[in-house]
Amino acid sequence: MLALFFTVFALFFDFMKRRRSWSRYPPGPTSLPFFGNILQADFKRLANYCARLRKKYGDVFSLQFCWQNVVIINGLEAVKDGLITKSDDTSDRPHNLFNKKFGFKEDSAGVVMARYGQSWKDVRRFSLSTLRDLGLGKKSLAERVTEEAGFLCSAFKSKGGRPFNPHLMISNAVSNVICSIVFGDRFEYDDKNFLKVLRLFEELIKASTGILTQLTNVIPTLIHVPGVASELCRVQDNIFTFLRGIITEHKATWNPNLKRDLIDAFLEEMEKTKEDPNSAFCEINLLMTVNDLFSAGTETTSTTLRFGLLYMMLYPDVQNRVQEEIDQVIGRERKPTMDDRAKMPYTNAVVHEIQRYSDIIPLGVPHKTSRDTDINGFFIPKDTLLMFNLSSVLKDESVWARPYQFYPEHFLDADGQFIKRDAFMPFSAGRRICLGEQLARMELFLFFTTFLQQFTFFIPRDQPRPSEETTDNVIRAPVPYQLCVEVR
Repeated sequence: MLALFFTVFALFFDFMKRRRSWSRYPPGPTSLPFFGNILQADFKRLANYCARLRKKYGDVFSLQFCWQNVVIINGLEAVKDGLITKSDDTSDRPHNLFNKKFGFKEDSAGVVMARYGQSWKDVRRFSLSTLRDLGLGKKSLAERVTEEAGFLCSAFKSKGGRPFNPHLMISNAVSNVICSIVFGDRFEYDDKNFLKVLRLFEELIKASTGILTQLTNVIPTLIHVPGVASELCRVQDNIFTFLRGIITEHKATWNPNLKRDLIDAFLEEMEKTKEDPNSAFCEINLLMTVNDLFSAGTETTSTTLRFGLLYMMLYPDVQNRVQEEIDQVIGRERKPTMDDRAKMPYTNAVVHEIQRYSDIIPLGVPHKTSRDTDINGFFIPKDTLLMFNLSSVLKDESVWARPYQFYPEHFLDADGQFIKRDAFMPFSAGRRICLGEQLARMELFLFFTTFLQQFTFFIPRDQPRPSEETTDNVIRAPVPYQLCVEVR
């Protein structure tokens, strides 16, 4: 009898927690008691799961993850309404399971997952200003990127035409650009400690996908249960150990009259605001900001470049046409510069199409409503977790002529000139648009153009044609492949 009472009570409690009394709330699939839709969702291919639900429920639909209301926004118009028009309402972040585990305050957790508030605004403003001071948008940083691209090309040449997987070399090269800004240093491609950290970030991305992680995000107390999310925390803790070592070295050699990098600039802000107990510039926020810039500045751009080389092997006609434009505008000897981009519409279109077609962050970074709002005619209550399906925009059948094909002409007009497209949103949009967008655009153009100026990429002989299938985690990546390079 007692068991029956507790069962009925639990079901009633669950019903009260999950009931929806709002009119105009988005439709969605029927949810299970306690778990909602979390057992039905395919977290390893969540974008595909959402695409199926979109066909049934429309551009704005709802899910239930335990007692967390979740709304998925799809299509160009609805995404623009949510991210841009209603940006003030939708720019918050959901609970991050690392915050409590590692002792972080939710409003002092870097620039990616920090809650939307004054602390986040202060650190984001500081980060953008410091990146500009350290060369972002200037010739000096472009030259640094071009120099790193040269190091990477030397590493490619060292393979002597033999097949190789470019994954770690590209990750190291791209990471060196952000490292030079944040740490004031770069790492050699065979540095074992640095390669270990790059692998840890990949492990973290893989570990972040899965039902246990999602359950822990909506029921944070689970993180204290032995075995739950332990792998995720172990990997993140190892990354923090590496970053703390670099920060400790900086603190020991810090000179207020010499700004070597972003860490030095942050230490200066900490000194200026040390009497303010509410300051965003504190030790924990320094660690999280460095973590965010380092990880975001590495994984997304390097993954996009890996897709780019894969597509050049698979579409040799596109590769040939890019090389013809490079030869015409730049030649074989002079290094590419950002000034060349305006004179190279086809190459620019190819770089954009690589980003559109690869679609590496299909659901973006989760948002959360900070107050009741209205998106595309639907009522969305405060504290609702929002997922903006960027994949539904980048592959919107009403916008793109061939959404599921690699087709650079998406970004060219009838005269072969480059055209901007509203539906090109690989960096998201609104107040939470990617902090490193300008740097990523620079890196993608300069690395890609340098690669194709110096090499022709082709499928290794006696190997099958590489697959265009992807490994879908938080970041969508190409299936591991090998390539060969031929010096032009």
